[in-house]
Amino acid sequence: MFYLTELGNRLKEAREAKGLSLEDLQELTKIQKRYLVGIEEGNYSMMPGKFYVRAFIKQYCEAVGLDSEEILEQYKSEVPSVYSEEIPEQLSRVQSRKTIPAGDSKVVEMLPKILAVVLVIGAAILIYVLVSNYMSKPDSADKKDDKQSESVGYGKSEEFDKEEKDASKKQNEEKQPASSDEKKEDNDDAKKDEDKKKQSLAVISSSGKNSTYELKDTDTFKLMVTSKGSPWVGIKNGEGKLLYQGTIDKDKSEEIDFSNEKEAVINIGRAYETEIFVNDEKLEYSISPTEVNTQLVTIQFTKAE
Repeated sequence: MFYLTELGNRLKEAREAKGLSLEDLQELTKIQKRYLVGIEEGNYSMMPGKFYVRAFIKQYCEAVGLDSEEILEQYKSEVPSVYSEEIPEQLSRVQSRKTIPAGDSKVVEMLPKILAVVLVIGAAILIYVLVSNYMSKPDSADKKDDKQSESVGYGKSEEFDKEEKDASKKQNEEKQPASSDEKKEDNDDAKKDEDKKKQSLAVISSSGKNSTYELKDTDTFKLMVTSKGSPWVGIKNGEGKLLYQGTIDKDKSEEIDFSNEKEAVINIGRAYETEIFVNDEKLEYSISPTEVNTQLVTIQFTKAE
């Protein structure tokens, strides 16, 4: 039988303070529940290896809002060290080194002299190229001026004709009425703006890590979850069907159209790294994401008639 160690007790208290069960923590970290129990009980012998012990403890700390480096340093006497596993690899690297042959050492000694000769030759070539370009520059400039003077008369008249044609074309385009496609796009944009203005998104309840919102006065429900870090997110509909689950990379988004659904349920692992938008309107958390990292947000949708 194993008893809670000081480290295990510290982690368990942090988990319970966040209102997380072992099943919730398993879903957030993707670490099997039996390993999470082993960490809390200090039963490291059941782990795949010492490296995994430290890795799992780090993930556990991040999920419950603890500084993993500080925890590992504070309880280093309880956490198995991976140093002993790294020694054979380090020894094999030392033994694999070879001594430099005597012939190669002579080449190394000559290398500075060779580099000096190459630098001198390179400097000489550079000076020659610069002098040659400087000497030939006046002739090329004179030729350029001659060519410009020959074409100036023709260039001005052709440019004037082109500008006059462009101005006339622009006036004709401005007089033409907008096409049906352009009118349709303008109407669609106006409709989106109107829906966004009149829609109502308000919180109706919040407790612990759970909060519920009501969306009404609109016939569309487009959900977008944006990442500011690397949060884990799970999204379901009102019937419990899983529509998305995974980690969203930084500055990336996941979009789902719930217009034909009655409810959206968003399970968030790191709320402080996550922003939720409903029809381009940002949802304001009713529970502070910095105080409660793991949140379950439910949005009930009543479609406008």
